Amino acid sequence: MASKHILIAFVLVLTSLVLNGNNYTVEAQLTTNFYSSSCPNLLSTVRSAMQSAVNREARAGASILRLFFHDCFVNGCDGSILLDDTSNFTGEKNANPNRNSARGFDVIDNIKTAVERACPGVVSCADILAVAARDGVVLLGGPNWNVKLGRRDARTASQSGANSNIPAPTSSLSQLISSFGNVGLSTRDMVALSGGHTIGQARCTSFRTRIYNETNINSAFATTRQQTCPRTAGSGDGNLAPLDIQTPANFNNDYFKNLMAQRGLLHSDQELFNGGSTDSIVRTYSSNPATFNSDFVAAMIKMGDISPLTGNSGEIRRNCRRLN
Repeated sequence: MASKHILIAFVLVLTSLVLNGNNYTVEAQLTTNFYSSSCPNLLSTVRSAMQSAVNREARAGASILRLFFHDCFVNGCDGSILLDDTSNFTGEKNANPNRNSARGFDVIDNIKTAVERACPGVVSCADILAVAARDGVVLLGGPNWNVKLGRRDARTASQSGANSNIPAPTSSLSQLISSFGNVGLSTRDMVALSGGHTIGQARCTSFRTRIYNETNINSAFATTRQQTCPRTAGSGDGNLAPLDIQTPANFNNDYFKNLMAQRGLLHSDQELFNGGSTDSIVRTYSSNPATFNSDFVAAMIKMGDISPLTGNSGEIRRNCRRLN
């Protein structure tokens, strides 16, 4: 009888170890060929739809990249950012970092519709977002990589998590390092991923304080931005400016060159080159685009591994905006 109890205890301990190691096990289940049999046309279907979206508006590539970033930073890359609010469900779309600024949901809807036609009920919205983010980068001239797949969609969302976990444009360098570190991303990952700001635009309300009150900014650059972003809060809040004033629709390393010239649009951008520990990384990326591209790809793959749902967890949503 004693030996039986020992065996049961051993099994319970072993089970506990397996469950506690679940994060590592889950990540290992993501593979680049996950849909090779169940949805062989997935990648070409997503690429075609993203090509159409970028042809209509180059900014779409940046918008989808940002959606993926904001999704992964809240309970992992689980498609939770795509869920609409309802009378009995509060999602992440109206959290402070997303309200009136997160966009591209219609693009994901269009891709999901096309994928459902090709292979209904097979591909998660979380995986569609991951592939679309990669394609947006590539279509704007950035590096290519094989996206790891096999995520499932969350049945929950966290507005409070979005409010607290997504780095704000007012973040200090130490706050940025901490925010990225909290999800397992290194300081170098953080700088490389910030390089995604080589494409896209920001709202006046996100950079007003910087262009009027900060001193570590190129004066001509500040004057240019002030022309479309009035000093008074509430006036022109939604007016847009490119994050990269030189080549806003091309994925390259100009973002880092701008930081060295004190032309970072957001406070959090310029913090990467402001006499701190990340100055040397910025210098490297500004002079070596191949190194930036390589590090960006590595960081994107690493970010895509944050707490995915796999196996029987979550669901495969039929509509990315709502639960099944």
